[in-house]
Amino acid sequence: MPLGLTLGSLGRAMRRKRLSSLDILSSKRAPRDYYKGKNCKPTGFHTRKGGYVIVDEKLPRFVVPDLTDFKLNPYVSQCARDLTASTTSSTSAESTESKS
Repeated sequence: MPLGLTLGSLGRAMRRKRLSSLDILSSKRAPRDYYKGKNCKPTGFHTRKGGYVIVDEKLPRFVVPDLTDFKLNPYVSQCARDLTASTTSSTSAESTESKS
């Protein structure tokens, strides 16, 4: 009988798992030497004497196209105005209403 009570209470304890223990593993909940990082790719390697060597092939390369003859500007003005097509269509609609 005591064995049955022990197994029953153990089963209930396993079912009542707290949700906080299922959180994402962080450096506060992990062992002392756990380092999660920020999901960045390394750009080099550590030397035996504590230095860091940057490998040129591991550095990110950004390919920027030539925009000399491109019609659009690379930014949007903060004081953007309404489009002229929308103002002309609204004025034409007002003029047809006033004629009727």
